Amino acid sequence: MSQKNRKSDPMKTKTGKTRLGPLNIQQLETMLEKTARPKEKSKILNRLRELKSRPGYVKPIEAIVEEIVSTLEAQPQ
Repeated sequence: MSQKNRKSDPMKTKTGKTRLGPLNIQQLETMLEKTARPKEKSKILNRLRELKSRPGYVKPIEAIVEEIVSTLEAQPQ
């Protein structure tokens, strides 16, 4: 299909590649599981690392509970 006749999709660039910017962490993680190309995987991992390093990011509750349990087990009583 020629680029002139293609309908615009906000999730794709003009060359047909997927935009990672508007996706959230959960969507990126599912995309990471589905993709097989190393180049795409590295792009997704970089975007995840960028999103998780932001000040507003909150860890999932399971990860927080695991951290608390591991610190409590490590403390001598």
